[in-house]
Amino acid sequence: MSIWELLLAFVVVLLMLVALLANVLVLMCFLHSADIRKQVPGLFILNLTFCNLLMAVSSMPLTLAGIIYKSQPAGDEVCHAVGFLETFLTTNSMLSMAALSIDRWIAVVFPLSYHSKMRYRDAALILSYTWVHSASFPTVAASLSWVGFHHLYASCTLYNKRPEDRTQFVIFTGVFHALSFLLSLVVLCFTYLKVLKVARFHCKRIDVITMQTLVLLVDIHPSVRERCLEEQRRRRQRATKKISTFIGTFILCFAPYVITRLVELSSVVHINAHWGIISKCLAYSKAVSDPFVYSLLRHQYKKTWKDIINKILKRSSINSSALAGEPHNRNLPQLNE
Repeated sequence: MSIWELLLAFVVVLLMLVALLANVLVLMCFLHSADIRKQVPGLFILNLTFCNLLMAVSSMPLTLAGIIYKSQPAGDEVCHAVGFLETFLTTNSMLSMAALSIDRWIAVVFPLSYHSKMRYRDAALILSYTWVHSASFPTVAASLSWVGFHHLYASCTLYNKRPEDRTQFVIFTGVFHALSFLLSLVVLCFTYLKVLKVARFHCKRIDVITMQTLVLLVDIHPSVRERCLEEQRRRRQRATKKISTFIGTFILCFAPYVITRLVELSSVVHINAHWGIISKCLAYSKAVSDPFVYSLLRHQYKKTWKDIINKILKRSSINSSALAGEPHNRNLPQLNE
């Protein structure tokens, strides 16, 4: 193995371990907190978490083996199953992010009617659509034998080995990425830009009230005034940073891989094998970033996993205290004698 292949293998191992740890932590928070389970977005996050976990235990290990052995790491049946699952999970993840953005859009733009427009039944219907949509493309690909080991990405994925099917495969690939990546990106941009518009409007209203208050309070200390103005600046930047993170991570992780898949269809452009694996690793990195972007960095999840850690530490300290006190209790009768 070359130094590049060793480095790429290390990156895949790192992505796999962090994705497993972070998504398991999200799952633990969901099971531990009743408040998180009551929230409708929790269903979308749970679905996204399961997709990321399955990606980490199915597709990533085979890609790692493909990098190491430079060939198909398993039998055809296993590779076809993993390729089907990888296509399904990637599409499902994209649509789950779009569903989360729709939920935020309704919550911010229509706050008074949110609970009537986004109920558990509505979320279940949206999830049902994402599953049907995500399963339809790999089902068609599997039926046409367009799933297999692709050396460019060192993974089991969509792949056409028959030259006579090239035109049909090009059309299929274009429609697939248009109705998965592009559709999700359009929904993300539309909904989050609407959310940003409302957030900026509220920030302006709060800024006006704050400035009026500062003008009236003529005796206010300059340091207090400066802190209020600094809070204004942070408030204006907070929504922009969050929305930029949501859209930016989606584009950064998925766009290189999707563009590479589309450019690959042209026989004119030659794609370096290392870049193919790098673009695949970027797509895998979404399974690592999702737990932090959508869950673990939020206050409710921070509080929940801190409670879990405290409970584990408290239980272990109680057990260690009991074990430490047991020999002492055994020696009491001997001392009395």
